[in-house]
Amino acid sequence: MRLEWIEDILAVLDSGSLVRAAEQRFVTQSAFTRRVRMIEESLGVELFDRRRKPITLLPGIATLEPELRDLGARLRKLRQELRMSAGMSGRPVTFVCQHAITATVSPAIVRLLADINEDGVRVRSANLDECLMQLLANEVDFAVSYEAAGTPVITPPESFDTVTLASDRLIPVCTPRIQPLASGSDVPVIGYPSDVFLGRVFDQMISPQLPSGLHLVTKAETALTLAMQQLVMSDIGVAWLPETLVSSHLKTGHLVSVETMLPSQKLDVKMMRVKDRSTARSEAIWAHVVDRFEPQSLA
Repeated sequence: MRLEWIEDILAVLDSGSLVRAAEQRFVTQSAFTRRVRMIEESLGVELFDRRRKPITLLPGIATLEPELRDLGARLRKLRQELRMSAGMSGRPVTFVCQHAITATVSPAIVRLLADINEDGVRVRSANLDECLMQLLANEVDFAVSYEAAGTPVITPPESFDTVTLASDRLIPVCTPRIQPLASGSDVPVIGYPSDVFLGRVFDQMISPQLPSGLHLVTKAETALTLAMQQLVMSDIGVAWLPETLVSSHLKTGHLVSVETMLPSQKLDVKMMRVKDRSTARSEAIWAHVVDRFEPQSLA
């Protein structure tokens, strides 16, 4: 039984519904629903009464609340004691990047940190909500993600110290072969699922700016920007990708920007840490990245 599972179950008990539990656990409702199904599949039992609206825990599971709270408390205490016994030295610097920027941002940060930490640097990659959960659970030193003005914030900003490292843009790109189709009325595209960050950015920021009468024909869908890049280069359609990710392909001409026909969106690259948890080590790491990170290193 994993601590995260216990905390998810208790969140439903405390809040009374999956919707409020998702808010309490700082994730989107769709992501929390997927986690609930994963817990049930892993345990091989049903935990929730789906005949009721809103969905709640089955009565038999609810009666185990005291045992769940006690086990959760003991696991949290054990985890903390293990971390304390390991000490502050002798472990790598660990940070998590949003999937969409791991390939572009993490190498620049690793270059900065490798010289000041003899124990190395560990890079994780996750969805935005998972990045925030790892940060809140003290599993990583800091997190790096995109932010777009106007998109909903999952976790209250006052919980974090946040600094902008660089700017990027989500731009429409395709191969030269597909480029003529980008100016037509039916444009073949590769899209993001609506429940991932870049999917929300597209739905809320880019879609309203599309030319009137334009029809997007979705040829494929993926949440992974690296996979989308390969699909674009296979002449499947137009895709909105981070400019930093495709800059080399734009320079060689393997891909072309079609911003003159389709809208783009500015993105900020943010680094975050939980407030009031800083140590001398974590403060030195944070300051080193903030002071020496060079935005042009992403190009």
